[in-house]
Amino acid sequence: MIGLWHAFVETPRLKLKLQFKIQKKADYTLDIAMEPIPLPIRMETVEAESGSLRGTGYAFWKPDEQVKVDLAFEESTFTGTLYIPLFGSFALQGGKGRGPFLSEALTETVRPYRSGKVVDRTDEEIAAAVERLLGKLSLEDKIGQMCQCMASNFSFGGTVKTDPPEKLIAEGRAGSVLGAFDVSRVFELQKIAVEQSPHKIPLFFNGDIIHGAQTIFPVPLAWSCSWDMEAIREACAIAAKEASASGIMYNHGPMIDISRDPRWGRVVEGAGEDPYLGSLIAKAQVEGYQGGSLQDEETIIACLKHFIGYGAAEGGRDYNTVDISEGTLRNLYLPPFQAGIKAGAGSVMNAFNIYQGIPVAASSYLLKELLRDELGFEGILISDYGAVDEIVEHGYAKDAKEAAKHAVNATMDIEMVTRSYDYIPELIREGKLSESQLDEAVRRILTLKYKTGLMDDPFRYIRPEQEIASHFSEAHLQASRELARKSIVLLKNDGVLPLAADAGKIALIGPFADSKDLLGPWQFSRYGHETVTLYEGLREKGIPEESLLFAAGSGVSSPLEGGIEAAVKQAGQADLVILALGESSDMSGEAASRMSLELPEAQLRLADAVIRVGKPVVLVLTNGRPLVLTGLENRVNAILETWFLGSQAGHAIADVLAGDYNPAGRLTMSFPVHTGQVPVYYNHFRTGRPLTEANGAEKYISKYLDGPNEPQYPFGYGLSYTRFEYGEVTLDRHQMKQGETLRATVTVTNAGNRAGVETVQLYIQDIYGSVVRPVKELKRFAKVALEAGESREIVFEINRTDLAFWSPNNGYRAEPGDFRIMIGPNSRDVHTAQMELID
Repeated sequence: MIGLWHAFVETPRLKLKLQFKIQKKADYTLDIAMEPIPLPIRMETVEAESGSLRGTGYAFWKPDEQVKVDLAFEESTFTGTLYIPLFGSFALQGGKGRGPFLSEALTETVRPYRSGKVVDRTDEEIAAAVERLLGKLSLEDKIGQMCQCMASNFSFGGTVKTDPPEKLIAEGRAGSVLGAFDVSRVFELQKIAVEQSPHKIPLFFNGDIIHGAQTIFPVPLAWSCSWDMEAIREACAIAAKEASASGIMYNHGPMIDISRDPRWGRVVEGAGEDPYLGSLIAKAQVEGYQGGSLQDEETIIACLKHFIGYGAAEGGRDYNTVDISEGTLRNLYLPPFQAGIKAGAGSVMNAFNIYQGIPVAASSYLLKELLRDELGFEGILISDYGAVDEIVEHGYAKDAKEAAKHAVNATMDIEMVTRSYDYIPELIREGKLSESQLDEAVRRILTLKYKTGLMDDPFRYIRPEQEIASHFSEAHLQASRELARKSIVLLKNDGVLPLAADAGKIALIGPFADSKDLLGPWQFSRYGHETVTLYEGLREKGIPEESLLFAAGSGVSSPLEGGIEAAVKQAGQADLVILALGESSDMSGEAASRMSLELPEAQLRLADAVIRVGKPVVLVLTNGRPLVLTGLENRVNAILETWFLGSQAGHAIADVLAGDYNPAGRLTMSFPVHTGQVPVYYNHFRTGRPLTEANGAEKYISKYLDGPNEPQYPFGYGLSYTRFEYGEVTLDRHQMKQGETLRATVTVTNAGNRAGVETVQLYIQDIYGSVVRPVKELKRFAKVALEAGESREIVFEINRTDLAFWSPNNGYRAEPGDFRIMIGPNSRDVHTAQMELID
């Protein structure tokens, strides 16, 4: 019964496909996957004997009620029962292997509906077509285009009181749909729209495609550590290809919020603390999702979120208050949005927070004056889930009716899921809104429906045959593995890595030693049960089973009975220990803020016991945010930060551990020494009493009594299996006029004994100005592959734009004065030269 099995179940509402993956190491394990709704089920107890298997577990939507499974196996078939809370009990009869795709039967059904013809219109022709259609729409029709509904009664938040989606769509009261995980459901609802709604206008189908559709890539915080724009672009293009085959054409991503606070769970979805790098990654993601043209049926609309300041939530607590200056807003949080809009993003989503006391969803200043008028954004502005209703909760509106008025005045085109916009007719009758405001919103919506080809071929994204060809394909898995390897950051190494060929016995210990919880939050893959674990990755490297000792040791957040004892025993028999610790996927992401940045207590106790055995220890981390490692950093021999790496995680980690891949990842968020330092980030201001080496013993200095100012690991940091040396920075001149370009040069040498990739980083400090500026800011970087012993001269060009910033009195401007040019392997260890900008 070891292996992969499948079964189909008919329910009154839909057909389900279930897959069961059974493995055996010390004990039997069972992983269950469900389609078309890819809701995770975690099994906690598994018992097996004589061709039968029983187990219990839980589902996150009802953790107080057990999942129960009882299966009996023959050579190629099985029978049994499965109970899933809210779904009920199912009698099972299935066979070996993955089984056929659930959507196979749809292939022939949908073929006659796809015209395959999309008219290549100019912008003027699209505008004319939109005006013709707009002239036919009633007030209610227009409001319908501005409303989004769920694909089912399933909710991502609080319960929404509304009519069923079928009724809303047939009556033209919804123009887009969220959460259609099943291509058959997309077909069903699109068919209603184009056959029954008043004007037969096709629907957008929206989804959160954050780091992969079915093939899962590293979480965005991880892939940002690759500093590889082309690899990130490719990952997004693959995600778009897989998602669009299943009917999704409108992404609720990328998330491009800058954040300096790792307590905030959503740092896992972003690119870290730096606006320059964040801007490059925002551009790469938009280009990946949208490709060369949205007429290409393998692309999806990119939606930049969350505009703006969401990453500055006080205390790192999700949805909390934000209170920042306009200078911070424009110099730190705005640049990625500027880059994404310039790259052509079709949509923007508002942030949940307030700015200057006004919820962003209601802020005409942010959404109309800044986003539309100043930045020139002409696409669709969509609310985040429930954000229009929450204008009332914030205390900025008396009721949902007033909230709708504020949102429309702020040019919010689509209300996600909630129904405050149903009050728009009343507001127009009362003269508080005008129908012309609705016309502007609907123009933007219809324009994008034409640009995506929906108006010509409403079923073009429903391609079950492409699901079969592309989902979880070998080519996509290889791309995921490659980006995963590039995303790993080596934080410490005393020479124990890479693993020697004659390493002897290895004890693989920890809750992530053989866990499939390596995908991270915000993914809905149907292939989670096929995630490659670290144990599997190491076994694939040829390590014999008898040389790879295993013990979970503890759960993620709670101890296991006898777990530490078993782990200590395995460590005692080994020559080296790999300690696999971290956070579960649900410990980061939305609504997953943490007060403590340390590993859970159960894992710390396990780590302490294993380290005390006295064997060399390699700490492998799986997590979605920077962690406090102070109690472990000086007690282990190596630390490998692997984040949540996706479908091929185990292979990628094993590649690095074994030395088949030389780690080249660099941090995009600083790791604090203590949670009390947070927020700690590299591009801070000096203060009037900065701490220096010379004044460290003085009292009245900006410092802590009980710890350092500096982080454990700074922005840009990461080690390699080789060693790089930097020469001094030279400038082609020390004065630069406003319209000129300056060249900064440094020689980088691979002084080690193996080839490696170095990320050479250039930082600039504006030493004095009309407002104070950060101690350094990233402005350029270069990834350089060097053979052992090879040297290369790296040249960076600096222009006026690199020196510019926003200030209240001068707007965006590079001010004359003195600047430091710093180049090094990270934001801390730099070589410096100085130049002057003159008028």
